[in-house]
Amino acid sequence: MKKHFKLIDLDCANCAAKMEDAINKLDGVNSAKVNFMTQKMTIDADDARFDAIMQEVVSACHKIEPDCVIEL
Repeated sequence: MKKHFKLIDLDCANCAAKMEDAINKLDGVNSAKVNFMTQKMTIDADDARFDAIMQEVVSACHKIEPDCVIEL
């Protein structure tokens, strides 16, 4: 399942790249793209575990960019 999310207060392109790398390493994630310019994130992950995977995504992103909010 592929879904798009809006990011709020993503402050730097380097953080976006770190978030993308961290998300791509999560189990169940097929691919992830974080675009700093558009403040959007695209996640392609396992359908059956998508909600659990998104909780892991939010946690990983919060560690890298604590002020960034992902609109779920």
